[in-house]
Amino acid sequence: MNKPQFSRRTFMIGSSILAASTLAGCNRTTKGSVATAPSIPSPYATMYGPMPHERFPLPGINLDKIPEKYLRRVVSYRTDEKVGTLIVDTKHYFLYLVQEDGKAIRYGVGLGRAGFEWSGRATVARKASWPTWTPPEEMIARQPELEKWSWKNGGMPPSLKNPLGARALYIYQDGKDTLYRLHGTAETWSIGKAVSSGCVRLLNQDIVDLHRRVPNQTPIVVL
Repeated sequence: MNKPQFSRRTFMIGSSILAASTLAGCNRTTKGSVATAPSIPSPYATMYGPMPHERFPLPGINLDKIPEKYLRRVVSYRTDEKVGTLIVDTKHYFLYLVQEDGKAIRYGVGLGRAGFEWSGRATVARKASWPTWTPPEEMIARQPELEKWSWKNGGMPPSLKNPLGARALYIYQDGKDTLYRLHGTAETWSIGKAVSSGCVRLLNQDIVDLHRRVPNQTPIVVL
């Protein structure tokens, strides 16, 4: 049997085709394609991402459900209050933590009925991580089914469903509990709105951040 014969010209043509194919495979390009740099994640994606190491792991927040102006950020803010003061602007649904050089960290908040009922100056008397929730007597009178979570029954234990969320700051005035709270919530739709109950609610990721920054005896002003 005769063996196939390959000329030098045939070998060179085949080698060129193979090299071209190999290069095309490495570059993974097609005619008309445009190379693009990888997208840079929004800082909010990290800020409001999952928190798996919490006592009750917090899921990430769907940022499409919240107007961007209510997401945490550093803003210019002119005030005569000293650095470290908390200021609740109930008219615009913002909470400010006063910083140096005319700046503040601004958080979006939702306000319940109690959030509108009290204003003035007070202090953060205590803080709680994954707090127990005890509905006030007035709320139990309106919703008798909440009796099982009353003070005498020990309140509602912490969980992802607890109305106080991941953290709570308790506001006292002249040594007395105002029943005013800054607390977390999983109800993202309520940020920037007035809701039926509660005080001042922040996204759980925001109240965790605020809880870390604010010590006991921090002054608070509610406008």
